[in-house]
Amino acid sequence: MKRFLLVLMFVVIILGGLAAGAFFGVGYYLSPQDQLAKTDAIVAISGGETDARTAEAVRLYKDGWAPKLIFSGAALDPNGPSNAQAMATAAERAGVPFQDIELDEVAANTRQNATGVAGIVQHHGYRSLILVTSPYHQRRAEITFHRVLGSTFPLINHSSYDHQWRRSHWWATPYSQSVTLSEIQKIAFELASGHAQ
Repeated sequence: MKRFLLVLMFVVIILGGLAAGAFFGVGYYLSPQDQLAKTDAIVAISGGETDARTAEAVRLYKDGWAPKLIFSGAALDPNGPSNAQAMATAAERAGVPFQDIELDEVAANTRQNATGVAGIVQHHGYRSLILVTSPYHQRRAEITFHRVLGSTFPLINHSSYDHQWRRSHWWATPYSQSVTLSEIQKIAFELASGHAQ
């Protein structure tokens, strides 16, 4: 009986450790960050904190990590400019020459971002990209882009700064909890069906 209790206690400790690791590791899973290397282009997709995504892509461009920027995102207001155009305008104001910017102005979700960017990549013969999005969205974007561009396409993950989400404290606020759980559900859907949102 004593041996059984010891084994049971050991199993409970192991399971508890695994559960704690999974809980605390969720944020790091959602937000993979790769070592930067020079690529053919930097792509930033619109969405949560689009301004931050744009600013980070521009910073990477100015630091010389790629000679071209790609902005992807449809208009929130059908009567206004696309998100991609608004991002490009901000980049030009920050000193990026318009000839170094490519636009995908029709993408309304992550799958369409990847498809639109793939067309630009194929047209120009780009062979590598830095992918910029919000940290909680990085994993899903990576999965989706690899499914469209090919699993071996060189894609470097590099998130922008998000004011309300931290991968080390994803549970800290109701907002970050909601975003995290939503991303997990969307990743599960993508992996199960092959269709991203």
